[in-house]
Amino acid sequence: MAPELDQLRAADRLLLGSVRHCALPGTAILLLSTTGALTGLALPAVLGRTLDLLLSGRPATAWLTACAALTCLLVVVDALDGVLTGTTNARSTVWFRRRLLGHVLAAGPRCTDRVPPGDVVARLVGNAAHAGGAPATLAGTLAAVVTPVGGFVALALVDLWTAGAFLVGMPLLALLLKAFVRASGDSVARYQESQGEIAARLVEAVGGARTIAAAGTARRERARVLEPLAALSAQGYRMWRVQGRSTAQAAVLVPLLQIAVLTVAGTRLAAGELSVGGLLAAARYAALATGIGMLVGRLNGLVRSRGAARRLAGLLAVPATAHGDAELAPGDGTLELRGVTVAHGGRTILDRLDLTVPGGTSLALVGRSGSGKSTVAAVAGRLADPDAGTVTLDGVPLRELPRDVLRRAVGQAFERPALLGATIGGTIAFGPGEPDAATVREAARTARADDFVRRLPHGYDTPCAEAPLSGGEAQRLGLARAFAHPGRLLILDDATSSLDTVTELRVAEALTRQAGVRTRLIIAHRASTAARADRVAWLHEGRIRAVGPHARLWEQWEDYRAVFTGTDDTPEDRGRS
Repeated sequence: MAPELDQLRAADRLLLGSVRHCALPGTAILLLSTTGALTGLALPAVLGRTLDLLLSGRPATAWLTACAALTCLLVVVDALDGVLTGTTNARSTVWFRRRLLGHVLAAGPRCTDRVPPGDVVARLVGNAAHAGGAPATLAGTLAAVVTPVGGFVALALVDLWTAGAFLVGMPLLALLLKAFVRASGDSVARYQESQGEIAARLVEAVGGARTIAAAGTARRERARVLEPLAALSAQGYRMWRVQGRSTAQAAVLVPLLQIAVLTVAGTRLAAGELSVGGLLAAARYAALATGIGMLVGRLNGLVRSRGAARRLAGLLAVPATAHGDAELAPGDGTLELRGVTVAHGGRTILDRLDLTVPGGTSLALVGRSGSGKSTVAAVAGRLADPDAGTVTLDGVPLRELPRDVLRRAVGQAFERPALLGATIGGTIAFGPGEPDAATVREAARTARADDFVRRLPHGYDTPCAEAPLSGGEAQRLGLARAFAHPGRLLILDDATSSLDTVTELRVAEALTRQAGVRTRLIIAHRASTAARADRVAWLHEGRIRAVGPHARLWEQWEDYRAVFTGTDDTPEDRGRS
């Protein structure tokens, strides 16, 4: 129960932040809505007075003018309120999305470790929009309270007896609103969770579309994606039932209250204690005082906003990566991991791992699938933090470096790079700093990407969406991006796995020529890749089993040779190793 309360408090703080952000337009909405409510409250009294004057044969021109003026004012206020509400909702939604997106990017991969990517998108898009309606809805709700409260006060001013008749049913109205908020809040939360689950499964299916098509499992995958639809439908029906039940109860209670007020008012009219205009005013004020339909709608909007904010708060609960302000003194790029331990899902991936990569040298990290190679790469580049131990670059812990210093010092290339630039050239330049066109082209040549890039319709200015790329070509662009941002440490996380043997050899030779420029940590699956490195670290069950030249490890350890069994090494690769 405590975690749920903490989430609700976090959601309320988040909504309060959006209210502060939209304080000015929210205040304007509150003033407009209050003005509309007060105008609506004044109109029955003016209509009643006008009717009494007309029935008595006295002049009523001024009062008729007042009726027309109040009606026009209601129309203008309603129009302004609608425009301002729409713009405020958009402004608040943008605030939520900026904050959430900034936090997701600051948290890095750990965010999608806890929340599936599809659910992250659902929260950033759908839930942020629902939460974004909170400032305007809150302002409208505060103003909406004016109508029933003001209606009751005005009813008391018209005639205390009619107000007393209405007061009898007030506790029932209060209980009705309380039950509606409680029931709808739970159903809205469960509905939004089901939406997020469907979105998460859909993104997974889209990402694996080729595998699904090749396996012929489209129907099965469709069923898997839509499996939460039953729960979504159940909660949707539940929301409608809650709203329908509340509406039905109000449909019974409200007319009874109005009839009671009219009965008392009619009795008072017959006794000469109330005029015909007073009867009209009492009837209108009774309708306003019992008009909880608008209030229920506003409360429903707040419930949806709070439920959405609760899901957004869950995303914000993922801790962002903290950075220090230490300086990185001149050095050769020596990387050290000391006592690094990483656990996930109850499994220890790295167990008190120690590893040193001397500055200006290359180290190939090899091991069987699941041995933790990519985790070492992530920790070494601080895409993840170890649960225990330290990672230093030239003696400075990575945790203590500012973000921009860290990202300029460490370059990374991945097995499946994301092409984030608008153009091919922009993709290579994407990162800290702004490398010029000459640097971009030189990096492409080093990664053996220049030839195919120049064959594209617009060369380096070709939009990424118009450049269908093979897996190897995408990897070469990822490598070029890493080469275009020189730093002290370069981490290649299986970044050459899709390259043909000749291209991989040429890229490796280019890296060797840069031996004095960068320290290189290379996740290797090919024996040939490991053979070209200065040293090899053999990772086994989360710990370093041996470190040394590839040839020596190959000769001394049968288990080491078995690491490469089943790879795509050619006989020439084996002979060269």
